[in-house]
Amino acid sequence: MAFFDRFKGEKSPSGESSDSSKSKALALKTGANTPPPDPEDAEEEGMLRMSFLGHLEEVRRRIFLMLIGIAVAFTLSLTFCNPLWVAVQAPAHDALVSLGIKPPNLVAIEPMEQFTIIWFKLPTLVAIFLSSPWIIYQVWAFISPGLYKKERRFAAPFILVSAGLFILGGCFAYFVAFRFGITFLLGVGRDVGVTPMISINYYFDLFVNVMLGIGLVFELPVIIFFLTLIRVVSPKFLIAHSRYAILGIVIVAAVVTPTPDIFNLLLFAVPMCMLFYVGIFASYILVLKREGRKLPWTMILGIVGLVLALAAGVLAFVIFILHYHWIPAWPFLAK
Repeated sequence: MAFFDRFKGEKSPSGESSDSSKSKALALKTGANTPPPDPEDAEEEGMLRMSFLGHLEEVRRRIFLMLIGIAVAFTLSLTFCNPLWVAVQAPAHDALVSLGIKPPNLVAIEPMEQFTIIWFKLPTLVAIFLSSPWIIYQVWAFISPGLYKKERRFAAPFILVSAGLFILGGCFAYFVAFRFGITFLLGVGRDVGVTPMISINYYFDLFVNVMLGIGLVFELPVIIFFLTLIRVVSPKFLIAHSRYAILGIVIVAAVVTPTPDIFNLLLFAVPMCMLFYVGIFASYILVLKREGRKLPWTMILGIVGLVLALAAGVLAFVIFILHYHWIPAWPFLAK
């Protein structure tokens, strides 16, 4: 049964749907034998039946609870605005220092920029990250009534993994992607006499776009798992069309990457491809469990070996063909 069809109909006062009550009454009236219980009907016991207006009311309630969680996290973030801003401007400060630009500070062009950025926009961004487990829980609470009982057991892993991947994506953006991107962008034009002067408004907008964008990209395994859970896609379908997914990932990485070299392109594309295949693996485990089959460890070990071999091939290409060399600091490779 399709996911959205599970919400159809409304319960009668006895707890049965109107269609089911009519069928049973007709069977008793005609003297027909009661049919054996349908396993799918047994699975549907306890599912919430809602009307369209009921759905709208539930959406409104969940959004309201999300906003309450964000408001609480925002209030907490206000007490740490100055240390948070020091952390946010650290990539720009380090980039300016490495480029030899003094003083290595951001500038405020308009009088309200400092207040708007440091005391409103920054706490809002931090509040979104802090309240992400609560937000994801509300999304799951809205979806779970339309799932089978055995599928609702994924609630805790779904919340923890989703929030963890979102925060992990933010950390990757902050410590890797954004730092390399801002250093490259500030270094453009220095050889022709251009000295960068960064407005905190434009800097923070770029910071938010990168942090939230990569944080959402890291949710790819959860999205794939959920689509498999509601039977929209299958591991076989994803593998068969993986070449299109990889092409799309490379295109997205080429657009997001602010530098033209292949190293930074791979820095974005490789983690995204890995997340795609992690999602396929998670959906494959779900299908095996749903069908009552065991995990084929031989095939899994073979795939892991193939991935390691591909990674070694990429590393060899970067070192021997592109002439990068090993350095004892991140990103561990440089020309």
